[in-house]
Amino acid sequence: MSASTEKIELQLDSFNHSERKDALYTLQDSVESGDIKISQTGTDVNLHFHTFYSYNACGYSPSRIAWLAYKTGLDVTGIVDFDVLDGLEEFLEAAKLLGLKGCVGMETRVYVPEFTDKVMNSPGEPGISYHMGVGFPDTKLQASSPSVHRTPRSPLGSARAPRAAGGVPRTATGNQQKFLLGLCQTAQQRNRDLTERVNKYLSPVELDYERDVWPLTPCGNATERHICLAYAKKARSIFTDDSELEKFWAYKLQTEPASLQLPKGLALLNRIRAKTMKRGGIGYVQPDAGTFPKMEETNRFILAAGAIPTLTWLDGTSDGEKEIEKLLEVGMNTGVAAINIIPARNYTPGIKDEKLANLHRVVKLAEKLNLPIVVGTEMNSPGQKFVDDFNSAELAPLLPVFLKGAYIVYAHSALQRQSSLGYTSQWARENFQTISARNGFFQKLGKLLQPYQQELLGGLHQSITPRQILDKIKSANGET
Repeated sequence: MSASTEKIELQLDSFNHSERKDALYTLQDSVESGDIKISQTGTDVNLHFHTFYSYNACGYSPSRIAWLAYKTGLDVTGIVDFDVLDGLEEFLEAAKLLGLKGCVGMETRVYVPEFTDKVMNSPGEPGISYHMGVGFPDTKLQASSPSVHRTPRSPLGSARAPRAAGGVPRTATGNQQKFLLGLCQTAQQRNRDLTERVNKYLSPVELDYERDVWPLTPCGNATERHICLAYAKKARSIFTDDSELEKFWAYKLQTEPASLQLPKGLALLNRIRAKTMKRGGIGYVQPDAGTFPKMEETNRFILAAGAIPTLTWLDGTSDGEKEIEKLLEVGMNTGVAAINIIPARNYTPGIKDEKLANLHRVVKLAEKLNLPIVVGTEMNSPGQKFVDDFNSAELAPLLPVFLKGAYIVYAHSALQRQSSLGYTSQWARENFQTISARNGFFQKLGKLLQPYQQELLGGLHQSITPRQILDKIKSANGET
């Protein structure tokens, strides 16, 4: 990669949306001119990239993720951020420009009353679970973020007309807007309170939230990882002498300084988080039933927003996940229609252990229950891969199932965005007698539908049949 291309790619991560937009179109122009070569689309998928709108370990923006996914040939790509949909329009428009099958999710935490005494996927926190919605079609429930605006192109570069009006709009209720805003505001208040407690312990290294933490984010949605980085930066500014910095962190974190990768390495950031913010740390407060919304009400919001409520799976070793059948039953009774898995957490290459057995067990169960599976690597911690190794002996047998889930979510996202006829819509409930049949249609549509064809789904009437939709796309592809 040339130095100029690398510089433009870095510009994709600017907090200035105009600079990101310019960089993306410059790169796309270089592809069309033949100056940049991209990989052919393969079968790799990642529907769980966190962006810099919550925390990405490499600082990647939605545009950077779309570009890298396109460049490396991912089949389906999705972003997921904590408590916000700020990257949605930027990502979907970037994906459309690049000819990338894309979708957008959101992650949060919820309270599950039926498991109030059991840890699920949030370590040390009984009753609390990480939870997702996938396939959000738009940002009508909140103020839209700046996004890329330019006439979309097909993967071959020919100009295409902008989408015609006619899609069925959804109207956000005040309650839905309030719920989404509440997620973000509550998270930020927790972080402020956390920072105040940690400040007392790490004094004289004390943070001013607005001055020291907010500048690390594009829109103020900071996470614990941002706060850890802010503490590392602040300590370096106070203790400019290396030996003094070592003494400070060795004393406060009660560990050997040589192991911390000073001044702001991963080992230091992880140690700050573990020592001050996680369970047992000076800043930690045990969540309870009132800390997070119930899974049931979160699912109501996700459904109202036109997305798919998604249960998240860690590795099957906690007391709650050992009762995965019951957990899924509780979730499905309140709207859960998919399950998220982070494959990299669930196996060690070359080793057949409990986690791998749990992975195969949960995949088999999801298939039995006709729950689409969403997979990805997160990239919200340094060292996590851009995409899973689906050629590995452990994951290769599961790739067809993961691809099916990716196609379903992509097709839902496109159809819901264009005509409100997505996977969880009234239209879907009326047109499919079984979940299996619904999955089959959305899988076929997701495999057939190219990003530059999404306008063909615009303005569809509720009376249209699934076969007519598939025939419409097949005809556009020259199939009979």
